Amino acid sequence: MCGCCDGFWDKVKDWLICLAIVIGLIIVTGVVLIIVIFGGPLRHVKISVEDASLTRFALVTTPTTALAYNLTLALTVRNPNWAIGIKHNKPLEAAYSFDGQPFERVQVADKGEKLGPRKTVVYHLASSSEGRGVALGNAGEAEFRKENATGVFQVEVAVTGKFKYTLRKTKCKIEATCPLKLQLAAPGAASVVFQKVDCELAKSDDKYC
Repeated sequence: MCGCCDGFWDKVKDWLICLAIVIGLIIVTGVVLIIVIFGGPLRHVKISVEDASLTRFALVTTPTTALAYNLTLALTVRNPNWAIGIKHNKPLEAAYSFDGQPFERVQVADKGEKLGPRKTVVYHLASSSEGRGVALGNAGEAEFRKENATGVFQVEVAVTGKFKYTLRKTKCKIEATCPLKLQLAAPGAASVVFQKVDCELAKSDDKYC
């Protein structure tokens, strides 16, 4: 009789040990997840220009200096974090400039728009103008004529905004620059092949960004 009791209690003891191990693993996993989500290192958003097309880029100098252009972009924003989403606290914008002078600004994403963990969104942007004023100056006009002779224009896209990681209070700035070399596509010609450009993000002084 006592032998049967000893066997029963041995089984109970083994079961309790297994249960304790399982509970311990659950606790350790939970602690690790909390550390990763709330205090672990964050991976910065990735911004790139997947495609771009320039079908017109002309300089108008009378009565004032202006640019006439048709420009389209496929701008990609990726959140590489596996457990943390982001929410835009102000509109995400893209500003275009030539020879350091801005000539266009477009809204990319609305305030309040969200991007989930491990998600990527592609924004298709199209801009055109018959003659938008730009202060190029003599040096800028000379640079335009130089690049116009080659048919390849250097246009910089600056992406700016502010967002917040979900489950965190810190609001982080987005400041990225995307230097593009755009070949002017001739009317009726085959489409120009564009090489993807990874934008460079400015480093933040905030360790939580």
